[in-house]
Amino acid sequence: MALDPITHPLLVRAGVRHGFFTRQGGVSAGIYDSLNTGLGSTDDLDAVTENRRRVAEHLGGVPDDFAACYQIHSAVARVAEAGWKGERPEGDATVTAAPGVICGVLTADCAPVLLADAEAGVVGAAHAGWKGALGGIIHSTVTAMEALGARPERMVAVVGPCIGMESYEVGADFQERFDHHDPGSRRFFAPGQADDKRLFDLPAFVLWRLEEAGVADAAWTGHDTRTDEARFFSNRRAYLNGEANFGRMMSAISLG
Repeated sequence: MALDPITHPLLVRAGVRHGFFTRQGGVSAGIYDSLNTGLGSTDDLDAVTENRRRVAEHLGGVPDDFAACYQIHSAVARVAEAGWKGERPEGDATVTAAPGVICGVLTADCAPVLLADAEAGVVGAAHAGWKGALGGIIHSTVTAMEALGARPERMVAVVGPCIGMESYEVGADFQERFDHHDPGSRRFFAPGQADDKRLFDLPAFVLWRLEEAGVADAAWTGHDTRTDEARFFSNRRAYLNGEANFGRMMSAISLG
């Protein structure tokens, strides 16, 4: 099966190469079937390397063009002047103004965010799990892009496939943490199946963060990773199924 990444009109109009790659089109087997791009998984390294090569090729590059961090659920955004040739500094976002650099993030329920300012020629990719989104990864990414000449009012951003609200049940203490940090975040929670449970709307929260950062136009692709096993890896689904591990999907953007 060929690679068939999800693209979005906002980024297509910006004229940037991009894709929210699904789990389809790779060579991995078993629970990692088939386009697992996670170097931190227990998958066969040769398979992961080939999968990453396919993603890079689809975007017109080679694996050495990747600028993708060793993700730590932080608010650290890094600037890439060239591909990192296999190096993975810690962080959760990469931005660039250099053509050919492929900014990428890995997810399996967390929200991947691809951003672009076409006029400035600046793009970025951010990994926004709940911890990073709450801790400021979106603002850090926008600020790093501004340092390269981008302006939030010209930026577009797309939140890719991630866990949806109906699939994301958390404890009431989880909501309390958000209430303490950002009182306005209460609207992103709904009652769960028990009194001490809540449903959390991660994509809507990330869109709010983008709005707060001044991004001109943003959207979510609308895909829930937990509910579509054929297309997406999911940490939550793997846990519920008693699986030992799970694959990671690449979301990436490049100036070409």
